[in-house]
Amino acid sequence: MARKIGAREVLRLLESGMSRNAIARSQGMSKHSVQAVSEAAEAAGIGWAEAEGMSDAEVCATLFPEKVRDRDVYPDPDWERVHRELARVGVTLKRLHGECRDEQRSKGGPFMPCDRFCKRYRGFTVRRQVVSRVGHRAGRILEVDRAQADDAARRPRHGRGLQGLPVRGLPALQPLPCVEPTPGMREDTWLRCHVHAFAYMGGSTPCIVPDNLRTGVRAHPREGEVELNEAYREMAAHYGSAVMPARVATPRDKPSAENEVWQAAIEIIAALRNEVFTDFNQLKAAVAAKLEEHNVRPFTKREGTRREVFEEQERPLLRPLPAVPYEVCEWVYGRKVQRNCHVAYKRNYYSVSHLAVGKTVDLRVTDTTVEIFLAGERLATHPLFPSFARNRYSTHAGDLPEGRSYSDWDAGRIRRWADRVGPSCREVVDRIFRRVDHEEQGFSAALAVLRPGHRYTRPRLERACEMALASGRPSPRYRHLKPILETNQDGADGAHSDDGGPGEDGAGYVRGADFYGEEA
Repeated sequence: MARKIGAREVLRLLESGMSRNAIARSQGMSKHSVQAVSEAAEAAGIGWAEAEGMSDAEVCATLFPEKVRDRDVYPDPDWERVHRELARVGVTLKRLHGECRDEQRSKGGPFMPCDRFCKRYRGFTVRRQVVSRVGHRAGRILEVDRAQADDAARRPRHGRGLQGLPVRGLPALQPLPCVEPTPGMREDTWLRCHVHAFAYMGGSTPCIVPDNLRTGVRAHPREGEVELNEAYREMAAHYGSAVMPARVATPRDKPSAENEVWQAAIEIIAALRNEVFTDFNQLKAAVAAKLEEHNVRPFTKREGTRREVFEEQERPLLRPLPAVPYEVCEWVYGRKVQRNCHVAYKRNYYSVSHLAVGKTVDLRVTDTTVEIFLAGERLATHPLFPSFARNRYSTHAGDLPEGRSYSDWDAGRIRRWADRVGPSCREVVDRIFRRVDHEEQGFSAALAVLRPGHRYTRPRLERACEMALASGRPSPRYRHLKPILETNQDGADGAHSDDGGPGEDGAGYVRGADFYGEEA
């Protein structure tokens, strides 16, 4: 109360000769307050000369020592502990106030009311520049953000920088950040970052809070429901999580991730700014090493490290991981089942039941498998061929109808077909296989050489191969044989000359050119 009077200003105005009534009107106070200051100054022997070098608080303490308290009557609780406790599940300020009240009652001391307790806590957060724990709980939210790191690595040939560093972290207290470099931010990369983050933490959270980037969120309107990418929703459901994107242009919805982006820029990106990585695995190893240093480095304003706090307060509250990690998949729609009971995907073939021939199916492709669906029902599952494989078949015996079985192509089978055509054709096929690193890479070119034998007969194909070899080409291909056969350079009288006998492949009898001659 005494400090609100403005005792120092009252002494100055009294020294200037103003009356007590005039001072009361000019300062907006009562005449009794002016009189109390005047009487206290006379009793203490203090005038304006002594008060001029003192602050207003010091003047009030000198004139009214009984009204000025050196400290608050209510003892302050340990606000650091209160701040930490609020991060735990179900803990509120009201509950913490009740615990502090009971503690003070047991000691026989005074305790502050609940509204004053909340107000003092808000003052603590302002002084420490921290954000209140309200709305954030340990082990409940996985915040996801991305940092740009174009200078962190260089590609070996053209020197362009590798793109963003996705940053993930739990919001409560000091989370354990997980940083991983990626060459881009496609949908499959975005999903794999989440899978790796859950594996790094050893558990999952009920909620995921990302930005509104296109790879995860299709639309976030002001009104209406948020539209998520279906693959993103499927990944979250696999870990028992719900995706709740942050509001547009509201970084406070994921403050821990925003802070860890800055920390990653300082501790990782800036530390690697002068290094050039020509191999992406080297970059990942360097980032992992810097990340571990960051997580085990002691705090500057508190005890412990990020990893210690995470192991103590976050990990016990995480949900257990599923038995099988989520596999990132690609959906391929509208593939027609061929007459040989197979579906094509990236130049390889996977069998489907013969009952689905001619129908349109969808493919679900993961890193290891290919699943084939018809109207939402899975028909078949096959191991995925490696990316370099070409013209390879994955066939389940039960998918084919009864009768003649279908066998996969291999180099031996192709060479046996070439032997039935002739030695020149076999030489052309052998040269094709010698010029490729893997035999599978030569299947397409070798089969293209052999297939014209169904149209132009095998003797003509053999003569065309002999002429192509005689021309000095190191490895003749179909494009070299085609003009020889189409223009009859092999010396044949007709484009479809044949001896009229049954072929070795069981195709039946073919009428020769003489059958279509003119009648006499």
